[in-house]
Parts: sequence; structure tokens; C-alpha cells
Amino acid sequence: MPQMVSATIGIWVENGSRYEETQENGVSHFIEHLLFKGTKRRTAAQIAEEIDAVGGVLNAFTGKEYTCYYAKVLGEDVRMTTELLADLFLESVFAPEEIDRERQVVLQEISQAEDTPDDFIHDLFNIHFWQGHPLALPIFGSVDTVNAINRNLMVSFMGDRYRAERILIAAAGAVDHERLVADCERLFGTIPGDGRSTEIKPPREQVMVINHRKKLEQAHLCIGGPGLSQVAPLRYAAYLLNTALGGGMSSRLFQEVREKRGRVYSIYSFLSAFLDCGYFGIYAGTSPEWVDEVIEVSLTELAKVARQGLRNEELARAKSQLKGNMLLGMESTDSRMNRLARNEIYFRRDIPLEEIAREIEAVTNEQVIELASSCFKPERMGLVMLGDLKGRELGPEVFEPLARG
Repeated sequence: MPQMVSATIGIWVENGSRYEETQENGVSHFIEHLLFKGTKRRTAAQIAEEIDAVGGVLNAFTGKEYTCYYAKVLGEDVRMTTELLADLFLESVFAPEEIDRERQVVLQEISQAEDTPDDFIHDLFNIHFWQGHPLALPIFGSVDTVNAINRNLMVSFMGDRYRAERILIAAAGAVDHERLVADCERLFGTIPGDGRSTEIKPPREQVMVINHRKKLEQAHLCIGGPGLSQVAPLRYAAYLLNTALGGGMSSRLFQEVREKRGRVYSIYSFLSAFLDCGYFGIYAGTSPEWVDEVIEVSLTELAKVARQGLRNEELARAKSQLKGNMLLGMESTDSRMNRLARNEIYFRRDIPLEEIAREIEAVTNEQVIELASSCFKPERMGLVMLGDLKGRELGPEVFEPLARG
């Protein structure tokens, strides 16, 4: 991106909580933390000082299927930053005192998530909807599993998973490609391959209505049904369906539930997609006395789409919105770097923006109906409520608006 002065480089590992056993849940995320806590050449403070000295950002995140360690700096500092990333990625020492100290940080992160109900409810939905499957495991782990993680587990797990065939390096911005390739060959070329193979299989959804009682001012709702994988042929129809239903201020859910009735501050739909599966969800936060109304109106909108699809002008607006969001998201080097890596992980190729725009335009209302009618079936839906309904509980009857169609 020659017009940019910044560059973002990321080391991606095809590893996350999906690849953990129940008893080691949270180890991928814990490893992510430890890689910033000192190497054979640098202390944790020196790592922070080195990136701060050039005005850069050094960070990481762990997901269900991948972990990323990345830095955003000026183009002139890419070479130094690549060396810094290689050092923390390959030479971290996992000092016992750092493990004990960082364990407390991770436990605080878990507590913070549980104290943030509009985030925590998504973990609750995953746990129950895909119960018994690795994708149901929370990324952070639990208090019990994090307390049980030790240095031997982290070193052996990293040795099994952090192998050459699962690692890719993506960069965007003010980058000299040939120099970066040469530097990466020199710095990362010794990473061994032939790691522990992992057989994955998709989960089976669990039909459920869960009342998770917690003293809160609002009741938080997460409703979901089976969706699509990252690579499914109908994924572009799913993007449009999600955009039209709950992807902005003009969406059906926002207009019907917030603008017309004033029953929520926040309501949206979302797609949660993985290598071989996914689910379509709705989140809403409302007062306990309005829970039934919010659920009924939301499910009624799902039923309408499954029966009729989207109006012509609605479909056209969703297409324009989706393309606009995509182009706006390409303006930063970090979003470009993320896009490059995710395309490689899920498609093993770069997907040009022109191809995406063409596929979006090609989506028909018949495809939207096909998708919605297969996803929004009462016998395949789940709902989690987090809050206090004053002794009242939700039951399977909440899905009747879908059954009525």
C-alpha cells in the first residue's frame, strides 16, 4: 500500500481453543500472554520499551481457530519489528515467576468478561448450543483450568501446535515484500513441521432454553440457530441476510424493536462461522418486563424472512451497505493484514475485492429464502437469557412465533 506510512505485520498460528482438550482449556490464550513476558534476549520491559520507542503498537489475540501476534509501526521500522516478533515468538522463556504473575492477570480477564454481560452471554450461548464440543469451550478457559495450567503443559502444547505448516506471516502497508520475505526466511526458517495432527468434526446443535440468573438491571438475550461455515457456497447470502436483519440502524431488528417500540438500546444480529460449521445469532439487552415482546418481535422478523425473503429495495440497500463497509475496512493496514491472513487460513488464496463485490451482487432473494428457511427452524434453535426475571423462567414456547411462520 504505497500511499501508507504505516505497516502491520502479524504472525498467525492455526491454533485456538478448538484444538484444546477440556482439561487444558485456556492454554492457547495463556501462551499468547506469556510470549510478551520475556525472551532469552529481552525482558518484558525491554519488549515494551522497544516498541514504544518507535511509536508502534504490539499486541495479540486468540480465537477459536487461530492466534495472532502483530505489530503496527512506521514502514521504516518493519525490519526491527519483524526481528522483535521473531524473538518473542521463538525465544520466549516461560519463566515460572512470570507464569504465576500472568495467571492472575488471566483470571482477572475472566472476571472482567463475566462482569460484562453483553459479552459474557455469547460465551454462555456457545457453551450450551454446542455442548460437549471443543468449539463450546471459552477462549479464556475457566478459573479451574487456568489454575491447573503449568509450564510443562504450555511448552508441550506449543511444541505440538506451533509448527511450520500451521504458521503464516501476513503484512500490509509500507512493506518491501522481497526484503520481508528474506528476513522471514532468515528468522523463521528453522521452525519444525510435522506437528500433532488434529482430526476435527463439526458440532451438533443443542435445542435449549437456558435461564442464567444474575442480578442485573437488564435481561440480556442471545438467540441462535445453525448457520454456515466460513467457506459455504451460500456465505454471501448469509452476509446479506445478517446485514438486512441486524447489521445497522436501517436493519429490521433495529427499526422494529428499538425505533418503533423503544424496547432496547442495543440489538443486532451476527454470524459466528468456523472451518466446518457456524451459527446465526441475535443479541438484545432489554428490561425484564419487555423480554417476551422483544423475543416475539425478533422471531417474527426471522419468520418473515424465511417465508418471503427481503424486499427488492432492502436487498439492494444491504448489498450497497456490505460493499461500502468492506471498502472502508480496507483503508487501514491492520485490517488489510487481517484479511490477507484469514483468506489464507480459510481459502488458501487471496480473494480479490472485485470477486467479493461480484458475488455479493449475484445473490438472489431465492437464496436468502433458502438460507433463512433452513436456519430459522424452532426445532433447531437455542436461547440463553442472562439476568433476573423475578422468579419467572423462559421455556420452549418462546419459539412459537417461528412455528407460526
